Amino acid sequence: MANQVKPIAIYLPQFHAIPENDAWWGEGFTEWTNVRKATPRFKGHYQPHVPLNEDYYDLNDVEVMRRQADMAKSHGVYGFCFYHYWFNGKLLLEKPLHQWLEAKDIDFPFCLSWANENWTRRWDGKDKEQLIGQEYSLEDDRKHIQYLMQFFKDERYIKVDNKPMLLMYRSESHPNIKEATDIWREEAIKAGFDGLFLIRMENFVQGIDPGSQGFDAGMEFAPERAFSGGKILKDNKSSYLFRKALHNLGIRPDLRYENGIYDYNRLADGMSGKKTSDYTYFRCTCPSWDNTSRRNSNAVIYTNSTPRKFEEWLNFTKEWTEENLPGELQYTFINAWNEWAEGCHLESDSMWQDQYLLAVKKTFCYYMHSIKVDR
Repeated sequence: MANQVKPIAIYLPQFHAIPENDAWWGEGFTEWTNVRKATPRFKGHYQPHVPLNEDYYDLNDVEVMRRQADMAKSHGVYGFCFYHYWFNGKLLLEKPLHQWLEAKDIDFPFCLSWANENWTRRWDGKDKEQLIGQEYSLEDDRKHIQYLMQFFKDERYIKVDNKPMLLMYRSESHPNIKEATDIWREEAIKAGFDGLFLIRMENFVQGIDPGSQGFDAGMEFAPERAFSGGKILKDNKSSYLFRKALHNLGIRPDLRYENGIYDYNRLADGMSGKKTSDYTYFRCTCPSWDNTSRRNSNAVIYTNSTPRKFEEWLNFTKEWTEENLPGELQYTFINAWNEWAEGCHLESDSMWQDQYLLAVKKTFCYYMHSIKVDR
């Protein structure tokens, strides 16, 4: 029997080829393409991240998702929050979600997060070298929520008091977000629900009262650099002009100083100790973070992550949730199940095996407290 607090792991579906990525990045591109080519930036840097038994899976096969659900469930994960991509009626990476919807025998709760960023070549949602962008309209908002009803009606979909839980990655990017949320709730009620339970993810803009945008709650998004305690190695080892002069001479500065290197322990402690807002707020953890494989320079790297520290952070979020949220809202989020290109995954790898999964199991399944987690 599990505790009441329910951990939801964020799930990235970009592990299958699609025509758009073939055109933008090269034939056969998936998330694994970047993961495989990553190299260490300094001595002792853990790269590349290699999945256990070199399982570079393909989400075209629904059996992969079935195995993932079984693995997550057996280790105390309550459900998945799938990223969902909608661009004014254009869907991307939708096949895994549709396969999941059809595979009713996968007995595992889920919800969706609208990843409403522009897609660019910089992997940061900024409007430089844009590949496909968001074009917002209230008419499109209605079509969008009507499309999502097929997921909401699934018995496995996570609901709060008959209100499907829907997250939004960047609510501040929508110019008419309050009107949009009104439309979404209206359509949900028409479909027989009591509304929606809307959560804005606070990964870029924090501190906005969710109610002002029509949302029910906010969710912190780990890692938050503001609570990381500063860089371990300053990138201003020498002046910009000096480093530029070295570059012009063909001398490359120490790669450690070209990246933002932070300490995972400071991150966990910093995010645990921060002051939270008065509105309904969900906590979030991450097992690790390192987006080296997505960036040739200026990567953000958190070193010194261990299953033990992750377990400590998980325990904090569980206890905080028990103390601050009513039973029906006792959820916490983990970033992520499989963000391999960001070095941020619960899935087992060749270095730590299943130790991060066991940390989740030990925290959220009371009968597993005797599990040994590597220190």
